[in-house]
Amino acid sequence: MDSSITIPYWLFFLLIVFALIMVLDRILLPGMRWYLKRRVNRVIEEVNTRLDIEIRPFQLTRKQALIDQLIFDDKVVEAIKEYAQQNNMPKEVAQSKAIRYAEEIAPSFNAYLYFRLGYWIAKKVGRLLYRVRVGFYDDNQLKSIPDRSSVVFVMNHRSNMDYILVSFLVAEKTALSYAVGEWARIWPLQTLIKSMGAFFVRRNSRNTLYRRVLERYVNLSTRAGVCQAVFLEGGLTRDGKIRAPRLGFMDYMLRDYHADIDRDIVFVPVGINYDRVIEDKSLVRNLDPNASKRSTWFVIQTTLRFFFKTLLMNRKTRWRRFGYASVNFGNPISAKAYCENRQIDFSELAQEQRFHHIEDLAKTLMTDIKQVIPVLPVALMSEVILNEKNHWKSELELKTTALQRIDALKKLGAPIDISPGAFEQVLTGALDMLVGRGFVDFHQGLYKSHAESIVMLKYYANSIQHWSQEHNGFPE
Repeated sequence: MDSSITIPYWLFFLLIVFALIMVLDRILLPGMRWYLKRRVNRVIEEVNTRLDIEIRPFQLTRKQALIDQLIFDDKVVEAIKEYAQQNNMPKEVAQSKAIRYAEEIAPSFNAYLYFRLGYWIAKKVGRLLYRVRVGFYDDNQLKSIPDRSSVVFVMNHRSNMDYILVSFLVAEKTALSYAVGEWARIWPLQTLIKSMGAFFVRRNSRNTLYRRVLERYVNLSTRAGVCQAVFLEGGLTRDGKIRAPRLGFMDYMLRDYHADIDRDIVFVPVGINYDRVIEDKSLVRNLDPNASKRSTWFVIQTTLRFFFKTLLMNRKTRWRRFGYASVNFGNPISAKAYCENRQIDFSELAQEQRFHHIEDLAKTLMTDIKQVIPVLPVALMSEVILNEKNHWKSELELKTTALQRIDALKKLGAPIDISPGAFEQVLTGALDMLVGRGFVDFHQGLYKSHAESIVMLKYYANSIQHWSQEHNGFPE
């Protein structure tokens, strides 16, 4: 008697697939997770021995645990209740919105990706395009910041390259957590950025529930000692000038701050500048209210064309085209000392008073940032050419004026990291870059600003505008 059982091919196929899934789930995946976790722990132990500021336990908390911590935070629970009442909806619906906001904001930091992949990419991309320069007004002050402190790097924002540049420059000191705009919420960039410890922010959102969830995340991470990087201007400068500070993030950090019992919050001013900002023309174009919006396809085409064209250049050609990228770190400002010196307790102040004091602190930080923004050759030469009032000038005349300006800036204490022996070569390179990009006309050995590129020259000259009481003589 035949005891065999016949089954359809589709059922046999499903059984095979199910068996494979079980093998993966019960045998291979646990082993893989154990292996990867072991590698990650090894990286954490290794980097913590050399970092000035160790990776905080809060950064290593599982994402779901962070989400739960946010959702069950007393202030978020209260905000959910108020939001439901204001919008006439069930509390469960409001809570589901809060959960979605928390999932969007909370990062999923991966130390292995940050220090093995992210650092390598940032370093390669930064040095692929630029001659990178970094300076410390007093490196010992950074090293002497107490271990328990929450360090916040506050920076000017000139380019999206800022994220990459600063990340790899401070990777030997700490792991940074950035607030990243919605531009980065595209796959697979979104996953990579979150694994690097960044969190997404809807910068112009007026949703009270969303703002509360964001506030509590920033506050909790600051209190846990996570090292953060904040662009006080809130967005990229469009005209090259330093924008007024946005107070929201600083308020999130300080509104519940008790200087006598909480860990210190130390703000480190960071100044960033470039001889060539990759997206400069797009930024300046946004100043024109009549300019049509570029399509997504146009942006993708332009980006890919730029990427492949740049890769095909040799290093010397790339450096001639992009010049210097420079970052300077200023002297730290302690929130604890600031509060003690002014007899301020942010946690006890009403909103209006609190914002008044936070604005004063933000203005102090912006002043310190301006003092450390590097003076680079293209910015200097753009300023000189603009001040010549559209007259044709020889290379010698322009360089002579530039050298006089350098001497004046040095007396003012401006950060100029150019050795005297390199002035001739550096200024020649800046002139060649401006001519090559069509910003300056060159005819029979003479130079003059190109009529249609005045706005671009102003964009670069504005990066050092704060060093001149006469606004560099720019025509209004």
